[in-house]
Amino acid sequence: MKVLKFGGTSVGSAESINSLVKIVKEQQQTNQAVALVCSALSGVTNTLLQLVTEAAEGKEFSIGLKTIEDRHFEIVKALLEVKYQNQALLGLKLYFNELEELLTGVKALGEASARIRDRVVAYGELCSNYTLTHVLKQHGVNAVFADARQFIKTDSNYGKAAVNEALTNQLLSTFFEQHQGATPVITGFIASDQCGNTTTLGRGGSDYTAALVGAAMSAAEVQIWTDVDGFMTADPRLVKKAFPLKHLSYNEAIELSFFGAKVVHPPTMLPAIAKNIPLVVRNTFNPTFPGTAIGAQPSVNGSLVKGISSIPAVSMLSIQGGGMVGHKGFSGRLFSALAHASVNVILITQASSEYSITLAVSPEDVPAAVKAIEAEFEYELLTQKLSKPLVEEGFSVMAVVGENMKQAIGLSGKLFSALGRSGVNVSAIAQGSSELNISVVVDSEDLSKALNSVHDALFLSPVRTLNVFCCGTGNIGATLLKQLEQHQEHLQSSRHLKVNLVGVSNSRKMVWNREGISLTSWQEELLEQGEQSELSRFIEQAVALNLPNSVFIDNTGSADVAKTYRHLFEQSFSVVTCNKIRNCGSFSDYYKDKQVVRKYGVDYFFETNVGAGLPIINTLHDLLISGDRVLKIEAILSGTISFIFNEYKGARTFAEVVREAQQKGFTEPDPRDDLSGLDFARKMLILARETGLPVELQDVQIHPILPENCVSAPTVEAFYQELEKSEPYFAKLKDQAAAANKVLRYIGTLEAGRVKVELLNAGPEHPFYNLSGSDNIISFTTDRYRLNPMVIKGPGAGAEVTAAGVLADLVRVAAQ
Repeated sequence: MKVLKFGGTSVGSAESINSLVKIVKEQQQTNQAVALVCSALSGVTNTLLQLVTEAAEGKEFSIGLKTIEDRHFEIVKALLEVKYQNQALLGLKLYFNELEELLTGVKALGEASARIRDRVVAYGELCSNYTLTHVLKQHGVNAVFADARQFIKTDSNYGKAAVNEALTNQLLSTFFEQHQGATPVITGFIASDQCGNTTTLGRGGSDYTAALVGAAMSAAEVQIWTDVDGFMTADPRLVKKAFPLKHLSYNEAIELSFFGAKVVHPPTMLPAIAKNIPLVVRNTFNPTFPGTAIGAQPSVNGSLVKGISSIPAVSMLSIQGGGMVGHKGFSGRLFSALAHASVNVILITQASSEYSITLAVSPEDVPAAVKAIEAEFEYELLTQKLSKPLVEEGFSVMAVVGENMKQAIGLSGKLFSALGRSGVNVSAIAQGSSELNISVVVDSEDLSKALNSVHDALFLSPVRTLNVFCCGTGNIGATLLKQLEQHQEHLQSSRHLKVNLVGVSNSRKMVWNREGISLTSWQEELLEQGEQSELSRFIEQAVALNLPNSVFIDNTGSADVAKTYRHLFEQSFSVVTCNKIRNCGSFSDYYKDKQVVRKYGVDYFFETNVGAGLPIINTLHDLLISGDRVLKIEAILSGTISFIFNEYKGARTFAEVVREAQQKGFTEPDPRDDLSGLDFARKMLILARETGLPVELQDVQIHPILPENCVSAPTVEAFYQELEKSEPYFAKLKDQAAAANKVLRYIGTLEAGRVKVELLNAGPEHPFYNLSGSDNIISFTTDRYRLNPMVIKGPGAGAEVTAAGVLADLVRVAAQ
């Protein structure tokens, strides 16, 4: 036999009932007996509870009652042929007449006991199952309506009655013997006590009924048909990348259910566990999907973790004081007092010093909990051996569940590292000795971010997502977004990385979209949907979105944007930048930024500050991390200056070469900005600081290339005129170098703690001698590379290589 339980949404409309009938008939084709357990129509139970409350308050209930009645009548008329409708409508009308009499009595009395409430809500199941029985019969199913109050027997704890399983099993066996060959349609959720009074089984009671029936009849399987594809790795409303699980153990399902996964309720598991009966969660609206199978043994789904569940709202209750230390029986008194007050404790943590205990409880339980604690420990509070209970609101619990977590080395580290990198503060932690569940308490506003970051980190998601905010859409910014568009499939397939472009801003407009801005049409979105750009508002919105794995990319040269980095670090944003202004400011700011980055566990990558797309800073870090010692760094880190001195040969004048460099777009509008050597000096300053030297920009010695008359020329054209007049000066330098079989090179040098940039002659033995075009080059002389320095050479300027360097830094963030 198979027991099929259908939830409220599965019987909530004519369309869903048609799907249910099709499922039942397909199951019967396997020649296995089938029993159905069904809930009330979706929303009916809550409406009935509302009606009984309103009746007790003396309010009118007839409109609400008529709405429920009409809903059932409409289903009958939609699904039954006219000749079968009268009998069904008559039976339903009798139920609704009884219900009306009950509510009228409640209104007259002005109160409703728990027993009366159970009796009222029972009509939801009675009416839905009665209707469904008639529909199944019309479709050729030998269905028999079964009022579970005949055989599910409980105590008289109305609202959440405890089942007398021995008596229930006996009565169920008798019922099924009497109806062999029929398909029982059993009311879920409701039962009766020893006096025949109606009781209910509490939250998830229909699931429980199905499990009880399955256990009593030793069913081959209990199927829970609902409106989802089974247990998900996380709440899909909060984690878009959540996916269904194929298999769970009983223990895993209980843990996930307890911590907020509203798929199957924990009591359902108990009868199934006792008889080792498989449970399968299926989707009525997607019946071809296999769903989630729940059995005795865990399985591996490619991850140590099976799922991440959560309770969105809890309150933290802390009790502390010296009176607890070494005091035997304190915990027993505490939990007994809470139990007597009917307070459910969700999570417990206790300091090893025994000085404090912290409990997580439902917010609605806080007043009762505080009252119970103050009553139980009145003496300790009066004598100040204990402090008054401290209540903190606005928390959520996130639980990571999986039987394969047992003794898994490093799992907790990945969990807390993921939370830390996303800036999620953990207020409390609990892990049982079974190692089946690690629970953490976080701020409610951080719950979505916590779930998403942990979901990615623990490899439940096939692809890790970076939420990116891009500031600057000039040559480099636009090229970067183009490269991201071109390589997004490659990044997902080979690097398992998805870049979700959440915000874009330039000097004119800004736009953001939590779900992502198209990499193909970002320009149109920015133009059509963007609002006037305001840097502070862009940063505020990026922070307010509170997304995990957030990365800010600065493709500007703005000092104002650079000033926002530290605030972004403090909000757990990683920063990737080609803007070198921040790293060239005061050393104290540079050092403080590094400290803040370490404190908040984020990344700060700026490879393109020095050599555009060349791996200079990363290589330097690798040398230092490996224990090597830098003795000397020589570099040409200006593509403009490199081009000028590589082309200044033969009969060409220095002015002609500079004009050509400007025409090719290598220089700034005023070439003196490049030829001053200041930008080159900034790059050498960054390298010096990355080696650990506490230097300021004024400490870098800049030997000028240009004579004073060229520097002081009032206009660019006047500058070129002075440059022509100064040709003898440049020609002399060139000729002297050529006479010694050398070439002119403007070289930055870091050695013995001193940094300088100067015009030097390089001979054939020097690695810079054969430099060509606008390439950059750098030479590292270290303890390991003393005799044969390490040389890195390549394009040091241009939007393509710089954007590629930024993209490489972005991928490095994902790898951390």
